Amino acid sequence: MSGEKMNFNATWSMAVGGMVGGGIFSVLGVIIQSAGQWAWLSFLLAGLIALISAHSYSQLALKYNEGGGAFTFLRKINREGFAGSLSWVLIVGYILTLSVYAFTFGHYVAHLLEIGSWLPRVLAFAVIALFTLINLRGVGSSSRVEIIAVYGKLLVLLGLAAFGIVKWAPEQLTGGIDPKPWHTAIIGAATIFMAYEGFQLLSYDYDDLKKPNKTLPGATMVAVISVIVIYLLVTFGTTMLVGAETLIEKKEIALSVAGKKALGTFGLIVVTIAAAFSTGSAINATLFSTARLMESVAEKKDLPHLFVRENEQNIPYYALLTISVIAAVLSIIGSLGSLVDAASIIFLFTFGTVNFIAFQQKVKWKWISLFGAIGCALAIVADIIEQIEKIPYAIGSLIAITACIFIFRPYLLKKIR
Repeated sequence: MSGEKMNFNATWSMAVGGMVGGGIFSVLGVIIQSAGQWAWLSFLLAGLIALISAHSYSQLALKYNEGGGAFTFLRKINREGFAGSLSWVLIVGYILTLSVYAFTFGHYVAHLLEIGSWLPRVLAFAVIALFTLINLRGVGSSSRVEIIAVYGKLLVLLGLAAFGIVKWAPEQLTGGIDPKPWHTAIIGAATIFMAYEGFQLLSYDYDDLKKPNKTLPGATMVAVISVIVIYLLVTFGTTMLVGAETLIEKKEIALSVAGKKALGTFGLIVVTIAAAFSTGSAINATLFSTARLMESVAEKKDLPHLFVRENEQNIPYYALLTISVIAAVLSIIGSLGSLVDAASIIFLFTFGTVNFIAFQQKVKWKWISLFGAIGCALAIVADIIEQIEKIPYAIGSLIAITACIFIFRPYLLKKIR
């Protein structure tokens, strides 16, 4: 692999961008609806599982000295069939995640412009197209955009959090809603787990990192810890500003509402700009890394060889364009809650698998990896039980698609190779 490599700063930025962009901007209202005043605990529980998973991912990547994430790890332990099927499911998860980011971008920007109800969907499509073009230019362009976007949005998020926390109005955590029992935080954590998926993108970028043996474990762990702190601060701060009920009612644009409450029109504009940067950087990071994943899978003949083809900047352009088109369509036709929950289940399943592999392969602190695997499994069961009545079509479709992939993938490959 030739071309510019990513240093610690760019790597950390890529991971944080992948998490925060789809995290607090997209799911704050969703998580408060599920867990009420315990939303902060949901973010903490999900973050702890993500932190354990980050350890497992980085240790396995170093052990095998190769990128590719769960797909590579499964192949290394001679589970090629499961690896291929899981990679397809995981790509579906990333496409769902991209659609969430684009959906969120469209609604935040459209809320500021107030032109028409059609605008959010048009903007969602346009932002995916924009970052597809940026990614086609290569690693250097992609990582530079990430660094700029991440630091800009963190400044705004922490400022907004500080504004609310200084006011310190804990009664707003249940403002306008009935208090929830503490155990709803467990369901909430499972529901919004996609908010932490960004760190695993780094395992696909292994060959694009400078000194990956040092950069990867350090950047992943620091990124997850940073994001946990950010989510907790913003959850407390924004809820104390406007109250739980408002954030639930306006969940597609929750932070814009908080920004306007804090600083009027100026606050609305600043938060909207931050949301655009945040979701944009998440789209950028996810497009870049998912294309690498598809390329890696295709190289092992678990996807059509077409996805291996690279342009002059060493970017797998067929993979990138395929991901972009499907995600753009979903962002136009989907709804926030169902997209978030479906993606979260896929990432919980994937993280649980990687944690179990790490335990089996006796990585450093293997027992922590086992706890992570158990936590992921319990969260999946709890989430499906809770959500099957609320969004039966989304959950049912996800289960059906996953089952079809595991059953019919070998036959499909014979037809499309």
